[in-house]
Amino acid sequence: MKFAVFFRGINVGGHHKVPMTELKTLLKSMGFYGVKTFLASGNIVLEGSEEIVLTIQERLEQHFSFSIPCFIIPFEELRKLVESAPFDTVEAGKKIKHYVTFSVDGVSIPEPLPWSSVDGSFHIIQQQKSTVYSFIDLDKGKTTEAMKVLETFLGKNVTTRNLNTLKKIVVA
Repeated sequence: MKFAVFFRGINVGGHHKVPMTELKTLLKSMGFYGVKTFLASGNIVLEGSEEIVLTIQERLEQHFSFSIPCFIIPFEELRKLVESAPFDTVEAGKKIKHYVTFSVDGVSIPEPLPWSSVDGSFHIIQQQKSTVYSFIDLDKGKTTEAMKVLETFLGKNVTTRNLNTLKKIVVA
């Protein structure tokens, strides 16, 4: 079975360094095949059994000596999430960025949706199960501020990806 795996908090600001070549080697030694990495921030596509994929987080912690939260999504489910992304009315561009946030806990945004920040920079437009779709206007706010809002609503057990990154992963 094919999976997309997203890691939270690696290779950011010099903390929790995980070299992609070392990660690929480790995953292959676990029995995965077709392992592809995308960017150094922890985006992987791999193939293997569902039983093995559930051991990734534990094995990474053993190998790298720190916890690496993993978000594991069957590849076809990711493809459907990307294809159904509800951004039809908001065109992405240099200053408008579309994001998809994955929550392990499956918690819900406590505010009615769509929701907008007071300054109009950040918008949460939809939640489908444990996936949240949002966008930011960089003329009005910063991505880091938007991520703090998401963590306030959903907790820290989330990871967010730019929709363009997910599109590249799905077609690779």
